Amino acid sequence: MKLNRSTDMALRIAMLAAANPRRMTVDELSDQLDLPRNHVAKVVQRLQRLGVLVTIRGRSGGVAFAEGGGNATVGHVVRAFEGDDEVVSCDEPACSLRAACRLRGELRRARDAFLAVLDDVTLGELVAGPTGPALLALGLPRPRPASAPVAPSSGERPLPGAPPSGEPPSPGTPSSGEPSAPGPLPPAAVRGPARPAATPSPVGRRAVPDPV
Repeated sequence: MKLNRSTDMALRIAMLAAANPRRMTVDELSDQLDLPRNHVAKVVQRLQRLGVLVTIRGRSGGVAFAEGGGNATVGHVVRAFEGDDEVVSCDEPACSLRAACRLRGELRRARDAFLAVLDDVTLGELVAGPTGPALLALGLPRPRPASAPVAPSSGERPLPGAPPSGEPPSPGTPSSGEPSAPGPLPPAAVRGPARPAATPSPVGRRAVPDPV
């Protein structure tokens, strides 16, 4: 037997409210269960009429599990949302075997047996054990994956002597934001001490000896 959409939503909303000790808004129920907000609001109203949930108006209000909601059975909720419809319809279109068919009765027995099993399970039992913490974890943010080091694009070239991306520079290697230390000059650029300039002699003149 397949449950309709409203029944499925009602059971999940009731379970989340039963596991959560605080009041929840309709928006929170919609976000954590990934359900349409308008449908959640309608289902909450029906669960309130069944005595499973209580709603409190006001700024600090919200939706909470009713005091005796844990004793409500799953079969009680399913019957309220599924109604008394037959498993198969014998009237639309009218079946020519209806007067002498035993299938309808057997399907009704199977439906009653299905609901009888659900009558033995309460909403409080559904959230016992690991189910309760799993329901409360629905609204927790997921951790973000660690970002990988960004490699240089195809149009960029690494600096000479720079380590590969993601590795720290070796000691003595300047970073891109620091000026590099001057290196040793080549031998051709090294000069010795300056020599004194020679005094040029007068052109065209001879030295005159000193008088005796």
